[in-house]
Amino acid sequence: MSLRLPVLQRTTVTPAAPGTPSPSDAPATGLGFLPALLPSGVAPAAAKRLQIPDDPVKLEKRIAYLVTKATHEYDMLAEGDKVMVCMSGGKDSYAMLHFLQRAQRRAPFNFEIVAVHLNQGHPGFPLETLEGYLKTCGSPYHIIHENTYDIVLDKLEPGKTTCSLCSRLRRGILYNAAQQLGCTKVALGHHRDDIIATFMLNFFFCGQLKAMPPKLMSDDGKNVVIRPLAFVPEQMIIELARQQAWPLIPCNLCSRQEDLKRSQMEELMKQLDLVYPGALPSALNALKHAHPRFLLDTDLYDFNTPATDTNDAELDAFS
Repeated sequence: MSLRLPVLQRTTVTPAAPGTPSPSDAPATGLGFLPALLPSGVAPAAAKRLQIPDDPVKLEKRIAYLVTKATHEYDMLAEGDKVMVCMSGGKDSYAMLHFLQRAQRRAPFNFEIVAVHLNQGHPGFPLETLEGYLKTCGSPYHIIHENTYDIVLDKLEPGKTTCSLCSRLRRGILYNAAQQLGCTKVALGHHRDDIIATFMLNFFFCGQLKAMPPKLMSDDGKNVVIRPLAFVPEQMIIELARQQAWPLIPCNLCSRQEDLKRSQMEELMKQLDLVYPGALPSALNALKHAHPRFLLDTDLYDFNTPATDTNDAELDAFS
């Protein structure tokens, strides 16, 4: 028997009494467990809300900065690389191809790009829409035809979703294709919010502190996965996709259901951001600054060893 998480509803907040200070930019709605206003009527302290430029040039530059920062910080690209850009037809894959092509034009070294789409045989998938774009995108492209859709349906247990098995099959096929095409890197379009949602899923449901690293070598050591959009907020990609008018393909062709845990984590993140605009940037920063001494893993830290390299007060949010 599977458990379903309750849907978190936004609730209207009762206005503060007359004369009580209230910032003009305080959110008008909140959550039952995360009120938009404190009992005093003042909004919780938070970082300034993310501003997304309306100017397409400014938005492109801001995302390009984040992509460049991630690729430099994790040494994602190098002279002579051949990067397989995995194209699903969603906004994230279009954005990833767009900014890797931009990097290819501006980088002080040479690397190749090949756009690859895996056609998994989903009924109704508008392959001609994506292929029409790839034909004019300016980079070589390759389409792989593997009917994993029927395989998944055949092996799926009643009541289970297709996502896990489908992703494993897709990953194996793409890894093999990277080897056949001579690619040194496999680029995936996961953005900042995907990484945080994955961390939350592992934290709450798998009992692990694990997310999606911006760069990862596969278990067999044959492929290196990179995520150039690792620092980019999803809302920026949504706006960019609108401005660019990319021919997006909807993601409702499989059994992605509203009560999937990932969907609920994404909704929780949106609600957190509504009340605490600085929460998601802080979460990403936390994943880059782990302190094993303040966790519980005896394999990572010997708790009988006195610490000499840090100040407890600096690492305690409640000091």
